[in-house]
Amino acid sequence: MERLLLEQLQKWKNKRNRKPLIIRGARQVGKTWLMREFGKRCFENTVYISFDNNERMRNVFELDFDIRRIISALKIENGKAFEAENTLLIFDEVQEVPKALTALKYFCEEAPEYAIVAAGSLLGVALHQGTSFPVGKVDFLNLYPLNYKEFLLASGEKELVKLLESGDYEMINAFSGKYTDLLRKYYYVGGMPEAVRAYIETDDLGEVRDIQKQLLLYYSNDFSKHAPRETVPRIQMVWDSIPMQLAKENRKFIYGALREGARAKEFELAIQWLLDCGLIHKSRRIKKPGMPLISYMDMSAFKIYMLDVGLLAAKGNIAPVTLLEKNAIFSEFKGALTEQFVAQELVAAGIELYYYSASNSNGEVDFVVQTEGRVIPMEVKAEENLQAKSLKAFVAKYGMKDAVRTSMSDYREQDWMVNVPLFAASEYLKIFRF
Repeated sequence: MERLLLEQLQKWKNKRNRKPLIIRGARQVGKTWLMREFGKRCFENTVYISFDNNERMRNVFELDFDIRRIISALKIENGKAFEAENTLLIFDEVQEVPKALTALKYFCEEAPEYAIVAAGSLLGVALHQGTSFPVGKVDFLNLYPLNYKEFLLASGEKELVKLLESGDYEMINAFSGKYTDLLRKYYYVGGMPEAVRAYIETDDLGEVRDIQKQLLLYYSNDFSKHAPRETVPRIQMVWDSIPMQLAKENRKFIYGALREGARAKEFELAIQWLLDCGLIHKSRRIKKPGMPLISYMDMSAFKIYMLDVGLLAAKGNIAPVTLLEKNAIFSEFKGALTEQFVAQELVAAGIELYYYSASNSNGEVDFVVQTEGRVIPMEVKAEENLQAKSLKAFVAKYGMKDAVRTSMSDYREQDWMVNVPLFAASEYLKIFRF
C-alpha cells in the first residue's frame, strides 16, 4: 500500500534544520505502518518504541531529560548501537508518556542530528491535559485515511494516477468511465487502511463492511475510555447524528436535531473532543468571500463531516448492491456522500473547509477555497447536473474571477466557470498553488 505522505517524510529527512516530527491523525489511519515503512525505505536502522506496552522505556523518560542517558537507554533497548546519521527513532503512542513528548524539545536543542518521528492516538486530546508541549521545537504532518489517488494506487491503477496528475483533461475525459467506476467503489470502501486492504485482497464487500462496523464500534468504545465521563453521552449523540445532519438539504449542523431544546454550550466540548481526535472535519460558514476567509467566518454556523466516506456509508447502511446501480450511490443521503468525499479530499490536500450561505438562507455555495492570491467558490453536484444557479448568483454578486462546479460531468470550460469531474476536484485546485 502506497501513502503519498512518504514523499513529504523524505523531504523532512533532508531538511537542513530538521526538528523532531509529530504525525497527527485519528486512530487506525495507518500512522504506525507509515513510520515503520519510512524507516525501512530511508534508513539503515529503525529503533521502534511503543510506549503503550513498554514499561522500561516509560520509566526511562519519566526520570529526567538527560538526552545522553536517554540515547544510551535506547541503544540498550535496541540491543545494539546505532549512529544518528543512519537511524530513525520512532516513538509510538507517545501520548501515554507525556514526558516523552516534552523530551522532543531537548532532542531538538541538544541532539538535532537524530531523526525522530512520533505519533500517538488521541494526541490532540492529550495536549489539553497539562502536557508540557515542545512549542516551536517540532514539525508536524497530518495523516488521513487513503484519499482517492491512494485508493487508485492500492487498486493497481498507477497509470490512472499519472494521467490525473498530468492535467490532460481531454485524455482524462476519455477514461472518465473507469475513474467513475472506481470512485463508486471508493464511496463504499473508503480509505481506512484495513478496509482498503480487505477489499484489495478479497474483493469481498461484506468483509469490508464488517471491518467498517468494527471500526465504528472501536471509536465509540474510545469515547468511554478516554473522554470525560460527563461528556461521553453528548459525544456519542453528535457522532451518531452526522449522517442525519448531512442528509438535510443544507447540511448545516443543527443542535436541535440532537434533542429537543439542545443548545450550543451543551455540545461544544463534545464537538471539540471529536475534532481533537481527528474523527470529524468542520466546515465553517463565511459571510462574504473576502481575504482571508477566516476574517469573515460566522462562528455560530458550521457543517460536520466524518473522517472517511466509507465509514459514513457504513453508518448509513448503504448496501453493496447500490454499487451496481450506476450513479445511485452518488445520490444517496441526497448527495451527502458526494459532499463528504469532496470535503475529505480538500482536507487531505491541506485546504481549510469553508462554505457560504446568504443571511436569508437563499443560496449556498458548498465550499469556498482560499488560495495564495484568490478565493474560489466550488459547488458540488452528486450527478450529471449542469445547473449551478447558486454558484452563478454568487459569482455575479461578488465579481469572482474563478469558479468550479464539480459533478459527474466531464471536464469543460465555460465563460464564467469550469466543470471538473468529482474524481479530479482536489487535483485540479492544485493549479492555484495552495
